Amino acid sequence: MALGAKSKSVWYCTSCGNESAKWMGRCPACGEWNTMVEKTLDTGIARARSTSVGSVRKPVQLKDISSTDEMRFSLGNSEVDRILGGGIVPGSLVLIGGEPGIGKSTLSLQIPLHCPSVKTLYVTGEESAKQVKMRADRLGGDSSECLIYSETLIENVLEEAEAIKPQLMIVDSVQTMYTGSADSTPGSVTQIKEVAAALLRFAKESGIAVILIGHITKDGYIAGPKILEHIVDVVLQFEGENRGAYRVLRSIKNRFGSTSELAVFEMTGTGLIPVLNPSELLIPMHGDNLSGTAICAMLDGSRSFLFEVQALVSSAVYGTAQRSATGFDVRRLNMLLAVLEKRAGFHLSAKDVFLNMAGGLRVSDPACDLAVVAAVLSSNFDYTLPSDVCFAGEVGLSGEIRPVSQPDRRVSEAARLGFKKIYISSFSKTGQKPEGLQIVKVADIPALVKNLFK
Repeated sequence: MALGAKSKSVWYCTSCGNESAKWMGRCPACGEWNTMVEKTLDTGIARARSTSVGSVRKPVQLKDISSTDEMRFSLGNSEVDRILGGGIVPGSLVLIGGEPGIGKSTLSLQIPLHCPSVKTLYVTGEESAKQVKMRADRLGGDSSECLIYSETLIENVLEEAEAIKPQLMIVDSVQTMYTGSADSTPGSVTQIKEVAAALLRFAKESGIAVILIGHITKDGYIAGPKILEHIVDVVLQFEGENRGAYRVLRSIKNRFGSTSELAVFEMTGTGLIPVLNPSELLIPMHGDNLSGTAICAMLDGSRSFLFEVQALVSSAVYGTAQRSATGFDVRRLNMLLAVLEKRAGFHLSAKDVFLNMAGGLRVSDPACDLAVVAAVLSSNFDYTLPSDVCFAGEVGLSGEIRPVSQPDRRVSEAARLGFKKIYISSFSKTGQKPEGLQIVKVADIPALVKNLFK
């Protein structure tokens, strides 16, 4: 017996995806004007679809569910495998986002070229098959098991994938795909939600791993509704400057592994090359006798590395002093400058302060505070800090230096790279005492100044 198709209309915002029962001139969620569009929902078809897909499932006890690890297969890239948790899980849906030109398509095409044992279907909605072939020739590799399919209708893509049965399917990009069941244009909120939901059902039912390429907005967030990130299993995002050589692939969400992982790549003429030891590339690349630089022992996820913090302090040319930070939160920079003035007596209110994280990195580790303070003071006094000294500590509002997580890993990395001295909080508990590395514990900013500039 056929189900009666009951339909109703809802209004949704094309900017943020918020739904409403009636039209409104201004979206109450995002505040945009004239973005509400009407959409007809057929509840009867939805019920028929939900009861026809798959077999009837029944609840099972938690103790009866197998807890064995998910079977994974390698993508031929050690850094990508590590950030995914040891490889990609069959039937998973992975979303890779980033700015235009940062390397999303390059990395996604390198995967099948460098892993010929995995049968891959590469769906391109932005480029023609000839354009993909030109990029593949430049990247090199074995393309015997890589199939290119230029299509944007998701129904055709899924039909072709069911016939080919690949191990991996790459869709570039989700914003170019559309479904015939929705009347809106490709890239709209409705199309992105429907396409992602269709790919999720396909991945779970077929066991084929799917990698989605996504754009980001001018604010740095993945374009489309936030529900897109909730639908997928893994969210990876590229960071870094397009004109720079280095790219950082960061794990934002991972249902099969840790979210505190990152991978560093170098963009070359033959594609993205994994950087196995970022510290050797991010430490100083200039001569001695240069003030305003300090080395930070940073920890991001399970990877520890050292990089250079650069600061420039000069007299303010205009009435109001400028504060600028690249790769660092400018609000935290202002806080550190206020602490220096209030707690240590350094008058920086009439001076311009510019801060830069070497290599185009964006850092959020509180351990960078101590290196930022040291670099600012070094530039202010025009005093060169020794090149074999590094820092790892958080600065509090009262001027105290607070301990940071896993100090032993930071100390080990500094010792491995040949540093002679590392400044940490006096409250840090370190079990390691590497040979050749002196651990200096300081309690507050005055104690740091006394040790550095004596």
